[in-house]
Amino acid sequence: MKRVPLLLTALRAALAPVMMLLAFHFPSRVAFGLCLSVAFPSDVFDGMLARRLGIATAGLRRLDSLADSVFYVGAVVAAWHLHPSAITGRWAALMLLVALELSRYLLDFMKFRREASYHMWSSKLWGIALFAGLFSLLALDSDGVLADAAVYLGIAADLEGLAISLALRSWRSDVPTLVHALRLRADGQPSAGT
Repeated sequence: MKRVPLLLTALRAALAPVMMLLAFHFPSRVAFGLCLSVAFPSDVFDGMLARRLGIATAGLRRLDSLADSVFYVGAVVAAWHLHPSAITGRWAALMLLVALELSRYLLDFMKFRREASYHMWSSKLWGIALFAGLFSLLALDSDGVLADAAVYLGIAADLEGLAISLALRSWRSDVPTLVHALRLRADGQPSAGT
C-alpha cells in the first residue's frame, strides 16, 4: 500500500509521452480526455495518500512536482501540435510564463541548490486550471477562457513562487502561500526536509 502514492506519481509522468504519441500519430479526443482524467486525480490523491500513510517525505514531494512538470510539458506539446493557434495567440503571455518558470528554477538552484517544492495553494489552483484548459483544447476541441485561465493563473503562481523563494532563508517544502513564507522568515525557523 505504501507504494501507491509513488505509483500514482509515476503514472502521471508516464502519461506525458502517451499524450505526445497520441498528438503526433493517433489524435483522439476521447483518448486525450481519458489521459487527462487519469492524470488529474493521480495528482490529487498521491499526496493525500502519502500523508495518510505517513510517507510524505520531502523527496516524494519533489518527485511529485517533477511529475507534474513532465506531464504538463507533454500535454502542452500535444496542444501545440494540434492547436498551434491556441499557443501563438497567447505567445506573449506564454513567453512570460516560461521565463518565470525558468527564473524560479534558476533562483531556487542558486539559493537552495535544489528545486522548490512548495505545493502552494496558487499552484493547486493553477493545476485545476491547466486540467480544465487542456481538457477544453484536447478533449473538447475548444479554445477559450479556460485556456486563458490556465496561462494567467500560471503566471500568478510563478510570481508567488518567486516571492516565496526570495523570502525564505533556507529550503523548505510545503509552503502554501507567501504569507506562510513571511511567517517562517520572521520566526527564523530552520529548514524542514533538508
